[in-house]
Amino acid sequence: MLSYTAQLYKDAYSGLSKNSWYLSIVMLINRSGTMVVPFMSIYCIQQLHFTIVQAGSIMALFGVGALAGAFLGGKLVDKIGFYDMQVGALLSGGLFFILIGFLQSFVALAIGTFVLSLCNESFRPANSAAIAHYSNDTNKTRSYSLNRLAVNLGWAVGGGLGGFLASLSYHLLFWVDGCTNIVAAVLLLFLMPRAAVAKTIKKPDTATIKTSAYKDNIYLAFIVLATLFAICFYQFMIMQPVFFKIDWHFSEQFIGFLMALNGGLIVVIEMVMIHKLEGRRNKMVYIIGGVGLGGIAYILLNILPPGAAAAVIVVVLVTFAEMFAMPFMNSFWISRTTPHNRGEYAALYSMSWSAAQIVAPFFGSNVIAFGGFNLLWWIFGGISFLAAIGYYYLYKIMSRPAI
Repeated sequence: MLSYTAQLYKDAYSGLSKNSWYLSIVMLINRSGTMVVPFMSIYCIQQLHFTIVQAGSIMALFGVGALAGAFLGGKLVDKIGFYDMQVGALLSGGLFFILIGFLQSFVALAIGTFVLSLCNESFRPANSAAIAHYSNDTNKTRSYSLNRLAVNLGWAVGGGLGGFLASLSYHLLFWVDGCTNIVAAVLLLFLMPRAAVAKTIKKPDTATIKTSAYKDNIYLAFIVLATLFAICFYQFMIMQPVFFKIDWHFSEQFIGFLMALNGGLIVVIEMVMIHKLEGRRNKMVYIIGGVGLGGIAYILLNILPPGAAAAVIVVVLVTFAEMFAMPFMNSFWISRTTPHNRGEYAALYSMSWSAAQIVAPFFGSNVIAFGGFNLLWWIFGGISFLAAIGYYYLYKIMSRPAI
């Protein structure tokens, strides 16, 4: 049994390119400092004494900046390449994370948050294009899962450490988050020197027809549904920590543990799960299951009795929801691209998450102010089920034989 398990893990991680591993190491360092965003709402309410609506507005500005950053990043990836975009985004994002720790007024923090997110989130399309460049048809989903593993291992470290640092001083979060961004940029320059990367990138063939992502109707429908899913998922990152603190009276340390549990489960399970599932069924089947499972998790927050056990159950369900949905969402969009339009497709996918990052905190905070957390979880459970139904019908449309 032990040897079978060891072989299973070996098979799951084999066959990935060296540069895919390097990109994941850079991502791990970067995400190990992910502390500001999950604790930002609590910081605004408890340290800066903002209202819950003001805190939601600050988080919405993360989304506005991310939307602009994703669009700009996607355009620049197809012009200057994914390498320079990654380095520039990491360095500028790191500096702005440190800067916003000194901003105290609502207006100043709002402006700083927007600029930070614009710089920081322009990294996403570039990173997605880089992963696609260094993978092939047989390992694309696993390459993205390896990157997600790095993100979530970093999330586990950052969430756990962030809870501890927040109990000492919230200002430490901004310094650690900023410094890890800068260290990640330096590491990228060291592991993948620019001259070496440039040799692996072929210039686009100008004769190649470039299909626009904005004319791909199946992809546009996919993006709308992905945005609905992302709006729901961001409640887990943004409003659920506030819920656990205000409504269920958990400590920052326990909230940090729940974040670490999410990342830890993904690190241990996702790569092996994807290795066993990939190619067995249509990608859309796994996406439908994951999105629906997320809806069940949110509904359970209204049904289960408050307590640590209920919180763990919900976090585990949300974690499996994202493990089923997100890797196959990535492989779905990348399957519709060519090397010459990948930045545009990556930007549109990143923009869907950025748009959700705008809507989720603003809408969520206003729902809480109007009807409390119970109404919030009923609404977002329903939206999750609606998105799952939408993906089911999209799957049926794609399965129809061409006439």
